[in-house]
Formats: sequence, structure tokens, C-alpha cells
Amino acid sequence: MGKFVGKILREVPGNDGCPLTGAATFSAAYSANRLSDARGEKEMRNVIYAINITLDGCCDHTKMIGDEETHEYFTHVMRDVDLLVFGRKTYQLMVPYWPDIAKNQSETRAENEFARTFDSINKIVFSQSLDSAEGNTRIVRTKLQDEILKLKQEQGSNILVGGVNIPSQLIELGLVDEYRFVVQPIVVGEGRRLFEGVSLRDRLQLKLVESKIFKSGCVALRYLKQ
Repeated sequence: MGKFVGKILREVPGNDGCPLTGAATFSAAYSANRLSDARGEKEMRNVIYAINITLDGCCDHTKMIGDEETHEYFTHVMRDVDLLVFGRKTYQLMVPYWPDIAKNQSETRAENEFARTFDSINKIVFSQSLDSAEGNTRIVRTKLQDEILKLKQEQGSNILVGGVNIPSQLIELGLVDEYRFVVQPIVVGEGRRLFEGVSLRDRLQLKLVESKIFKSGCVALRYLKQ
């Protein structure tokens, strides 16, 4: 969620994750969201993608405003999941920055609560180059599609993915079930655009199920994949 908040203004060299091989067939992407077990059927975990964007679609975290309401919103989103998934670059934007705040409680009330919530959740980082990770983080070097499909079938709450590169690959694979966009009332005219370079075989149809207007003029939108 290094893209979630505009608080972090530092850059980390490198890319968002490991070079994960090829686009898998789109059939795996739209596999049913239910599976059978000895007791009948159980629902698979949903993969949720949440990010800040500007009015002109920029998703560069350095262009965003991270105010109290925005941090509170993403804290609420994190409370509905029990696993966070990142590529290396986004992970290094978030860690150790937020765990340090969780420990020291050195920022605003909303940021401190965001930090505590973030720090308490298990994490996975996809990387071929990261040697080690802190605390409750597991490094994964296997194929993205295979790992996410396995995670979706495991017991637990939903899965939250952050950043741009890893989510873009998951969107191409059809493995993102829910989208949470916070649209900020800013036009920057530059920077990376959300979904830039994403290749879809078919148009992705989403259903708006919830919206919220912040005092700042930001609009939080929640979409489900149809």
C-alpha cells in the first residue's frame, strides 16, 4: 500500500516485483469463486485491490495527499483482510516506515492507527532479489498466478494487494475480485497512469456497490468484478 497514502515521499530503486513469467491463460483468471470439499462447498477468499489515484488517473504516490480521512478509510479496508500482498518496491516503501510508526506512535492519531493495523497483518512479498523481510512477512519466489490461486483457496479472510505492478499482473489474470479507488481532487498532468500497460483479452466489467465523499473532496469508490 505504498500507493495508498501520500505521506511517504521517498523513492526506493528497482521495480515493483520479480519478473514473473508470462501471462497465463485467461481461463484460469475467471475460474469459479467456489470450490468443493468433503463437507460441500466453501467460498474462496477475495482479492481486493486498493489505491489512491488522481482525477487524471495518476497513481504516483508522491502526488497524493494523505490526510486523516484517507488514512482512516484504508485502515478500515485493512481490518477486513488478514493478508497483504506486495511486490518488492511497494514493500520497501511500507516497511520499515509503518512498523516504526506503529512502535513509536509518532504521527497523527489516524496515521498511528493505520500503522498499528498494517503492522499486525501477515504479508507476502513477491521478489527474486529480496534477501530478507521483517516480522510477519514471507518472501515468495514462485509463479504469481499459482501462489495467489493457492492462497484464495486457503482458510482465512480476504487478501489485499497494493502497489501497481503486481496488481496489474493479477488484473490481467482475472484474479482481482474487488477494487477500492480513492479518487483525489487533483490533476497532475504527469506520472504513471493506473492500468497503463495492462492487457485484457476482454473488457473488464465492474459494478459500483459503494461510494463515499470525503470532506477533502476525495471520493472512495468500491467496485466488484461482474
